[in-house]
Amino acid sequence: MTPKEVLHGEFASVIHRKFTRAIEEYKLLKAGDKICVCISGGKDSMLMGALFSEYEKHGKIPITVKYLVMNPGYSDENMRKIRENALKLDLPIETYTTEIFKHTQTAEKDPCFLCAKMRRGHLYKRARELGCNKIALGHHFDDVIESILMGMIYGGQVQTMTPKLKAQNYDGMELIRPMYFIRERDIIAWRDKCGLEFLNCACRVTRREEGSKRKLIKRLIAELREDNPQIEQNIFRSVCNVRLDRIISYKDRSGRVHEFLEEYGD
Repeated sequence: MTPKEVLHGEFASVIHRKFTRAIEEYKLLKAGDKICVCISGGKDSMLMGALFSEYEKHGKIPITVKYLVMNPGYSDENMRKIRENALKLDLPIETYTTEIFKHTQTAEKDPCFLCAKMRRGHLYKRARELGCNKIALGHHFDDVIESILMGMIYGGQVQTMTPKLKAQNYDGMELIRPMYFIRERDIIAWRDKCGLEFLNCACRVTRREEGSKRKLIKRLIAELREDNPQIEQNIFRSVCNVRLDRIISYKDRSGRVHEFLEEYGD
């Protein structure tokens, strides 16, 4: 069986159906959309590419898809591996080169944040040049819940990745996350079942930081799961069941701060 055929077999319920569920539940696609599927070369974005390839052919909503690989400074070996995997998944990728790694690996503070910001800007710009109105990123369920805890513990705020987001600097452009409900363990199982090998992280900065915040959060969640198997679902539900009357303060979309005393009364 090909990697795409495997998605319709034992992984239909945990991957394929969750992909279409996110599209339908969060209204991620509209007829006539031209989607730029952003492929980094890792397991998540490569799987997303395979899922979009199938959806473009057989999905309920008629869309057009472009498969974009931005090379931020990968080695020749990593680019070779990306092209080989694209052939295995039958993805007609388009590649282009930037110097993002060159600029971010010398940054003294938050190189990962700077890298992500620069990547996003380049992707929006190139997607627009390709005539696309949406970019798709391969963030999965585990990314979502880890971001919730990271925001609370390290950022002192309650927020998370949303399933879709309007671009601030590119009118008419939108970011979507169609793998929102897919668990990382199922992506790994699909990868191993198909005998595929993808990039992990090609960034030398990240490889140096063995004690990265995200790795610490992953370990924390794993420890909490031993006591409560529903811990991941509960973390996710925490940002779906927010009681504003039980919050000290919050910001609205304009940035204005509201405090509980406004509604408390004398």
